[in-house]
Amino acid sequence: MTILIDKLFLRSKNLNYINLSFKNIRRETEIEKIFNAIASFSKNSEIRYVGGCVRKIINREEVDDIDLAVNLRPVDVCEALKKKNIKYFESGIEHGTITALINNDKFEITSLRKDVDTDGRHAKVEFSDSWKEDACRRDFTINSIYADIEGNLFDPYDGKKDLINGKIDFIGDAEKRIKEDYLRILRYIRFFLNYSKFKHNPKIIKIIKRNLSGFYNLSPERRLSEFQKLLKSENFLKLNNDKDCLEIINLIFPQLKNISVFSKLNDFAKKNFKNVDFIFLLSLMVIDGTDNVEYFIYKFNLSKKDQKRLLLLNNFYSQKINSKTFSEKNLNRLFYLHGKEALMDIIYFKIFKMNKVDKKLLRIIKNFQEKDLPVFPIKANDIIKKYNIPEGRELGKKLKFIEEVWLNNNFRISEKEVQKIVNN
Repeated sequence: MTILIDKLFLRSKNLNYINLSFKNIRRETEIEKIFNAIASFSKNSEIRYVGGCVRKIINREEVDDIDLAVNLRPVDVCEALKKKNIKYFESGIEHGTITALINNDKFEITSLRKDVDTDGRHAKVEFSDSWKEDACRRDFTINSIYADIEGNLFDPYDGKKDLINGKIDFIGDAEKRIKEDYLRILRYIRFFLNYSKFKHNPKIIKIIKRNLSGFYNLSPERRLSEFQKLLKSENFLKLNNDKDCLEIINLIFPQLKNISVFSKLNDFAKKNFKNVDFIFLLSLMVIDGTDNVEYFIYKFNLSKKDQKRLLLLNNFYSQKINSKTFSEKNLNRLFYLHGKEALMDIIYFKIFKMNKVDKKLLRIIKNFQEKDLPVFPIKANDIIKKYNIPEGRELGKKLKFIEEVWLNNNFRISEKEVQKIVNN
């Protein structure tokens, strides 16, 4: 009976563009196989789209991932998928999440649940078969919208209305929602910048500020991961125009000392903002001529690769920049020694910081994008055979000197120069 009521209660026929968008998902993916697998499991089993993909379709945004909610327990979801030969893995089964895999597409399927105990970081959950019970544990009304395969909505908190009106509203008590998961502080900022058409409710800002200590207790990985979603969201560049959001970010990420750089980007930087990655954008905020980069790396436990990128940029811009810094000879050296990604980081960093873009730097980018990484053409065996020099320290020194001459001459060296070096 509950399921029947849910199917009738607060479900709406939508504007054609919503139904058409869900129809496109069915055409472009194998999502229908998952819906059929769940529907055929039992007479009461049901699965719906939920969260971000529904929100984005209503708001006419591009859908980049698909989340699903199901009124089955995780073990039954696995059984339903297995019966239809759909691959899956248990990505977060303790919280009810199974990830289905079809043609390299991933679909997260989470069982309806309620949070029975939370500490701001982790939640103990109890699985449920009530869609309204699942909806009431979610953070914002705009994220508590469900849709069936046709795109008909189940919207118990009028999330569609709030989304269209530009209203960011917590479900239930805002402070309780935040204390359940302190990442919701960052999520509030992201959704407010992207969707709100109103000023902040001062009470919400006060609640956030008095709960910031809870945010600091989250793991660095979770904090940085959620900030990445904010940074790469559509309207992040509005941040510097929003006094309250900016103040909160400065309080929880004091290491982002140059975050104001995004308030005065040149036209090239604005155009390419979405094309550069998270670590590069971080570099713009943390490199400030002090040991801030080292502190940031220590604080947030970045991967070795990301550490290397930040430190190389930091070291480069800690040196005196002059007319020779961006000469062909010096750039070729950087290209060879550190690779294309590092060189692009260096040039893009310079351009993003400029008030007016130097067109010479744009030409340099184009030139190096078309170049392959050069390979040093002289091998140790070549020197040994041709000049009868034995292996050892002396050979290594001569090879190093030959490589240096080749590098300083823009990847060119004559046989005569090689012979002169070897014979000295």
